[in-house]
Amino acid sequence: MADIGAFISGCAGLSLSEAEASFFSRTRPWGLILFKRNCETPDQIKALTTSFRAAVGRKDAPVLIDQEGGRVQRLGPPSNFWRAYPPARSFGTLFEKDALTALRAARNIGRLMAEDLKDLGINVNCVPVLDVPQPDAHEVIGSRAYSSGRDQIMALARAHVAGFLDGGVLPVIKHIPGHGRARADSHLTLPVVEASRKELAAHDFPPFAAFADAPMAMTAHVVYTALDKEAPATLSAKVIGQIIRKQIGFNGLLMTDDLSMKALSGSYEERTLRALKAGCDVVLHCNGDMAEMAEVAAAAGPLKGKSLRRARLALKMARKPQRFDRKAAFKDLEVLVTG
Repeated sequence: MADIGAFISGCAGLSLSEAEASFFSRTRPWGLILFKRNCETPDQIKALTTSFRAAVGRKDAPVLIDQEGGRVQRLGPPSNFWRAYPPARSFGTLFEKDALTALRAARNIGRLMAEDLKDLGINVNCVPVLDVPQPDAHEVIGSRAYSSGRDQIMALARAHVAGFLDGGVLPVIKHIPGHGRARADSHLTLPVVEASRKELAAHDFPPFAAFADAPMAMTAHVVYTALDKEAPATLSAKVIGQIIRKQIGFNGLLMTDDLSMKALSGSYEERTLRALKAGCDVVLHCNGDMAEMAEVAAAAGPLKGKSLRRARLALKMARKPQRFDRKAAFKDLEVLVTG
């Protein structure tokens, strides 16, 4: 059997073009990530995920999405096919009034969201956001964070993730080791965080350490001057080796955030090689540009060694969807949406 490529790719539209299907068949990326441009109707998405898995020759090939709720949800309005889900911060707001109800709602709504995804052939969701936002930080995280308190984030994220796992959907914790202090949007430029290692260890790292057993994590395109003065976490062997793997203790599959974000510079070959050399297991390229995809695939090469083992272990953490009380879940959703 041909090697699996050490990358996750996007695609351009609602279905695979002949060129994309041929490319995926040759390069066999580990996974596919979907965006709004790829999502129109349930039947269309099912056909897309099925065709991707047929192209790569793996029925369990991961299909990922960013379905957080709030302003980051690829399935939702204005489409009539999917519900609008509240942002993670809504759970934190409820937690301040009624902690037990908030925890139940986080789990129930995670389970509802998982049902939406699983029915479409999507088996990985890029949640939870474990970043601890600071008052002077850029709004790119904002309401995507469950709370401004690390302990509340850990509790609510654990409940939310339990709902996804109950629904057969694997989580990706992000953005390790923490994007909450960034004063810039890494989609547009490279953020530089000047907090001390002691501050980071006390406030930013704990939520990620609490999820050290997660199957997958996504890096932050952020420079932490106390850890590595030059390279962002995604490209830093120091941050990945000393902080993510050792201090935080995460040993699951580590993927980059999107390589096409403007926080990174250099060719796509350079970005890919630097990320893998630093210790990332797979690279993520999202925009569906075929020329860029080809450059990433060629540089990434095959998934092998520890990275291949981590990838296999991550997928083994998936379980069959569990029964749940849909009526209670919808009631919790109504409470959160209406306030």
